[in-house]
Amino acid sequence: MTMRMNIAEAKAKLSSLVEAALRGEDVVLARGGEPVARIVPLAPPPARRPHLLAQLGYPDVDEAAFAPEPEIAATLLSPLDPNPRP
Repeated sequence: MTMRMNIAEAKAKLSSLVEAALRGEDVVLARGGEPVARIVPLAPPPARRPHLLAQLGYPDVDEAAFAPEPEIAATLLSPLDPNPRP
């Protein structure tokens, strides 16, 4: 079913026109009785490709594996000792 509506009227009914387009109805906007635009739903986003390592068969690695060890982080973040021991 095609819905044709003038732009001035469509401004007030935009939400319902978008809903109609999402249901699969053909929504055409007109200016001076002449069709000028169509409201259509966007295509779903393409599926994300897995990262290269997953494509090569490597298992997913948890982000926690990249977190620094607490002892190492404490050492790296501690101030330098101005008088190092021999």
